[in-house]
Amino acid sequence: MLQKFGFFLTLIGLSITSQAQDAQIQNLQKESNKTIKKEGKQAEGWTKGGIFTLNLSQGASRNWAAGAEQSSFSVNSIIQAFAFYKKGKVHWDNTFNGQYGIVSATSIGTRKNDDRIDILSKLGYTLDASKWSMTLLGNIRTQFTDGFDYSTSPAKKNSALLAPAYLLISPGINYKPITGVDIFLSPVTGRWVIVQETALRNLYQVPENKNSIYELGAFLSLQVKRDIAKNINYVTRCDAFSNYKKDPQNIDIFWTNIINMKVNKFLSVTYNLDLIYDHDVENVKTGGLMGTQLKSLLGIGFSAKF
Repeated sequence: MLQKFGFFLTLIGLSITSQAQDAQIQNLQKESNKTIKKEGKQAEGWTKGGIFTLNLSQGASRNWAAGAEQSSFSVNSIIQAFAFYKKGKVHWDNTFNGQYGIVSATSIGTRKNDDRIDILSKLGYTLDASKWSMTLLGNIRTQFTDGFDYSTSPAKKNSALLAPAYLLISPGINYKPITGVDIFLSPVTGRWVIVQETALRNLYQVPENKNSIYELGAFLSLQVKRDIAKNINYVTRCDAFSNYKKDPQNIDIFWTNIINMKVNKFLSVTYNLDLIYDHDVENVKTGGLMGTQLKSLLGIGFSAKF
C-alpha cells in the first residue's frame, strides 16, 4: 500500500498548484452562497451556519417492452453544519456531515442507499508563521441505522449505529497554504474501532469479548473547499491512516467528494463520490477482505442555507 502514499502526496501537490495559479476561482468564492467554508480572515468569536439538501426521484412503468421497474422512488438528504470559534491565535473548528438516503423499488423493496455521521473538531494555536498551527484533532464516523449486505440471500446485517464507529484523537501540525486548502499531519495518532453489537464484531476484527480495539499510527488529512465556477462548489476530504501495530504498509483510506451545482436560490444538483479502503473489514459474502469500496450518488433537489 506504499503506492497509496505516493498517490496521496501527488493529490496534495496538484491541489495546491492548480489553486495557487487560478486567481479567478479565488474571486468566485466571494460570490458563492453555496459553500460551507472558513474564510481566511475569520472574525473574533463564533461563526455558525450550514446547508441542507434534499433530493427526490420517482419512476413508474406499465407494459414497457424494454423492461423497467414498475415503480421506484428514492430520497437522499445531506446536512452540513459548522461552528467556528476564534480568539487571538486560538481557533476551534467544528463540522458535522450527515447523509441519509433510501430507495424503494418493486423488485427490491425498500432499503437505504446512503448513511453517514461524520463529526470533525480541530482545536489549534497559530504559530508565528500564520499558515502553521499546533492542532488537536478529533473525529468520529459512524451511521444512523442498520445496514445489510443484499448480495447474499437472505440479506445479512453488517452495520448499525456505533457498529462500527471510528474514533480518532490526533495531535499534530496543521498547514493552510492558501484559502480553502487544509493539510493536517500527525505521526502519533490513536484510533478506536468501536463495534457495540457482538454479532458484528468479527466483521471488523474486534474480539467478541470486547466492544473496541485500539490502534496507534500516523495520520494525514487533506481538505480542499473551492468554487470551481460560479455557483459550482467542490469539497473533498481524504484521510490516510497507517496502523503501527499491525500491517503498517496497509494504509486505510477514506476519501469523500461532493460537488454542488446551484441552479437557483433553492434548487441544486449534487454529486457525491466516496472511496474507502480498510484492510481489516471483512466481506460478508466471500468471507475474505472487503478491498476498495466505492459509492456514488447523483441528485437534483431542494437546498437551503441556515
